[in-house]
Amino acid sequence: MRGPMIWFRGDPFLSPREDVFVHESDGLLICEDGIITASGGYRELADRLPAGLAPTHYPDHVISAGFIDTHTHYVQTGIIAAFGSQLIDWLNHYTFVEEQRFSDAGYARRVASAFCDELLRNGTTTALTFCAVYPQSVDALFEEASRRNMRIAAGKVLMDRNAPDALLDTPRSGYDDSKALLERWHGTGRNLYAITPRFAPTSTPEQLEAAGALWREHPGALMHTHVSENTGEISWVRALFPERRGYLDVYDHYGLLGPRAVLAHGVHLTRRERDRCAETGTAVSHCPTSNLFLGSGLFHVHDAKDSRHPMTVGLGTDIGAGTSFSLLATMNEAYKVAELANYPLDSVKAFFLATLGGARAMGLGDRVGSLASGHEADFVVLDPRATPLLAQRTSRVEDIEELLFTLAVMGDDRAVRATYVAGVLAHDRDTPSASA
Repeated sequence: MRGPMIWFRGDPFLSPREDVFVHESDGLLICEDGIITASGGYRELADRLPAGLAPTHYPDHVISAGFIDTHTHYVQTGIIAAFGSQLIDWLNHYTFVEEQRFSDAGYARRVASAFCDELLRNGTTTALTFCAVYPQSVDALFEEASRRNMRIAAGKVLMDRNAPDALLDTPRSGYDDSKALLERWHGTGRNLYAITPRFAPTSTPEQLEAAGALWREHPGALMHTHVSENTGEISWVRALFPERRGYLDVYDHYGLLGPRAVLAHGVHLTRRERDRCAETGTAVSHCPTSNLFLGSGLFHVHDAKDSRHPMTVGLGTDIGAGTSFSLLATMNEAYKVAELANYPLDSVKAFFLATLGGARAMGLGDRVGSLASGHEADFVVLDPRATPLLAQRTSRVEDIEELLFTLAVMGDDRAVRATYVAGVLAHDRDTPSASA
């Protein structure tokens, strides 16, 4: 593949961008068997192409690593734009009602198929997602992801209290179901399993202990939950776990922090809690569209990426409290949230969060999130002329950083020209039949 390209060698929050940000104005990617074997300038690499092979060429576009969504709920696809209230009311009125529908395996398959297609249409090639409490909801998603050869991490939600009876499991059944699903799907194709307690209020101490035990038995799995999204939620956790020092300490106590643990939101983490995340290698998924929609608060990315104790941070759409599958739209909202905190979030940092930053959050930084040689060949082709207004604005940009910023602020699914998964075209905006 040939065209303008960007990727990252490191974290621009912590290192000079000239050391970590790569821009090739005329780049070439060479892929074999789903892996990038060479990336760099076209002139330097053209002689490595097989004789007579002309690369697919996207001039006047931007080729990036595929976007990484570090927190979403495939089972909430149907309730996007449900009239917002505070978190707990929203869960009770919409989420728990919708998730009961996933007891029907046919319904789960239909939603899983639509969810995967929507990810690809938005340039997202890897996602970490909640399923429902029902094992068949997990099977449905992994089956659809496998059909598209996407890298998806997912897990059955663990909930044994404070939810409708139809959505409750037990510490024993939750452990057994999760273990069976993990053994069936983790490492099968490109699938990864995530041990998934919904959040501390819906799991008893016994269930959290069982989740920690399962992770110790299978340390290569991910661990995925929520933390400190809403101030009312934090108070609820204090009441339910009075013996713990705070919300994060609940997870810490049960062995649920560490590399490959991704905690969604983290809006109200204290300095001590942020330091503990950094110390343990626990990542946070920043979900700005959801946090704004439910009025949960402003995540301060500059505090999270403080060079003294930097946390690992990715971006999450958090469908369905989140309002868009687009990581471009999510970057737009992340910029606005950062502005309200008096921290200008530039385009290089935003694209890092949506690619290599997200991959590192999921423990996949050596496999996805970059166009560097050796990484899996997942990438997105962005069109700076996707709409008349976008074309008018991008015709005036002076450098790649301004172009990326314009795409992040004005772009959405229309700006995704094509999405490739393991080197194969999975979505083509202009040829719908090419979509998975």
